Amino acid sequence: MTESIAGDLPRLTAIDGKPALCLVTGATGYIGGRLIVELLKHGYRVRILVRGAERLKLHPWIDQVEVVEGDAHTEAALTNAMAGVDVAYYLLHALMSKDNFEQQERDMAAGFAKVAKAQGVRRLVYLGGIVAPGEQMSPHLQARADTGQILRDSGVPTVELRAGVVIGSGSASFEMLRYLTERLPIMTTPKWVENRIQPIAVRDVLRYLVGAAAIDEKISGVFDIGGPEVFTYRQMMLKYAEAAGLRKRIIIPVPVLTPKLSSGWVGLVTPVPYTLAKRLVASLKNEVVAAPSEIRNLVPDPVGGLTPFKRAVQLALAKVKEARVETRWSDASLPGSPSEPLPTDPDWAGGSLYKDVRIVHSKDPVSVVWARVESIGGENGYSTASWAWELRGLMDKMVGGVGLRRGRRDPNHLQVGDAVDFWRVEELDPPRLLRLRAEMKMPGLAWLEFAVEPDLETGGSIVTQVALYAPRGLLGHAYWWAVWPMHGLVFPSMAKMAATAKKL
Repeated sequence: MTESIAGDLPRLTAIDGKPALCLVTGATGYIGGRLIVELLKHGYRVRILVRGAERLKLHPWIDQVEVVEGDAHTEAALTNAMAGVDVAYYLLHALMSKDNFEQQERDMAAGFAKVAKAQGVRRLVYLGGIVAPGEQMSPHLQARADTGQILRDSGVPTVELRAGVVIGSGSASFEMLRYLTERLPIMTTPKWVENRIQPIAVRDVLRYLVGAAAIDEKISGVFDIGGPEVFTYRQMMLKYAEAAGLRKRIIIPVPVLTPKLSSGWVGLVTPVPYTLAKRLVASLKNEVVAAPSEIRNLVPDPVGGLTPFKRAVQLALAKVKEARVETRWSDASLPGSPSEPLPTDPDWAGGSLYKDVRIVHSKDPVSVVWARVESIGGENGYSTASWAWELRGLMDKMVGGVGLRRGRRDPNHLQVGDAVDFWRVEELDPPRLLRLRAEMKMPGLAWLEFAVEPDLETGGSIVTQVALYAPRGLLGHAYWWAVWPMHGLVFPSMAKMAATAKKL
């Protein structure tokens, strides 16, 4: 699906009548990479400022944008990037910096504001964090608020959007929620889990960002944005578990967990970096509820309204749950959903997805190798370690699964939807790709993929075998590590057989 989530909104035009030129900073960040897609779908011209363009080469939109390489801390790079720009999106932060990140953020915003004014930029758009009135702010939220003030004081009309927890795969605050809830069926938590919070789906954040470009230039100010529901953090974890199909979590708040201890606890349980976790956790001491604003008049709700929390979570999990696991980003068109992962998301984003990759070179041509790949399973077995698969099939049958009794419809050829023992053919692209989805009983989802490509150097073939496993809950993680010792036996053997027809 390539329909824009902001497709019904008005579009700003440049003075010459062309679509406005939008500068997006933070293109390698969570929001920036997704905003670029939505701006392009909405018909805007897009320029990006990035320190290293190399990180963006896997994005399918890279040939549709203008790339300016440079450091946003320097006036020369900013001047180059903002020449002729109508709307500049400020999506920069220094959260991962170890030293005085607050001052770094203020200095960077001041430099950006100065150049935007000098270059005649018509509109600044900034995404910050909701500030609870009358409460002492964490350093992170204070820096965000100061950044917004600096941009608004620039003299350039500025729309500062303030959001709380953004729900979407790759959002740091969402990933923290995801890992805590999935990995801990019983947890003792800090007292801030009783604070109220108003999450918002990433698709709605992007709609507001795109819509902000065309807001009347006379309008400048702060606008809180939030989804349609308000929860405590505890309720949000419980509702996440429900949406993800997990058992109800037992959450016991205790007063002794200080922000520092909480950060260490989050760092231990989740792969979110400690420095980032520490600054996010410190902000959770404040309630994060959107104050009434005019934003919903300026940027109308989409058809059907803002996205409910449960739906936002389901969208964030859909890529794995619906088995749409991309193996090559260069094969993708513009992503259909902003909830899907991007290649520049950090390794810890997108939830746990265990992977076992085996690459074997073959002297045989692609057609010969493909014939072996397509005949996997059934009476043909899985290689030397077929006994291990038979044992797994027996275990599956004992717990009510399909086991290995189904075999194959045809010993040599497959069709999409065919059963292969306890697998199902999910994707078939002869002689290039075979993807099988596991249907055995397990606490998670699993796939087995074979990709065959010509080896241009030898005239033979290259076989890439990938086993993917998405665990569900703590038991799912335990299952992967319990069977992990067998992987060293079964997976190399299968790849070797596909490539050479020889058993290990």
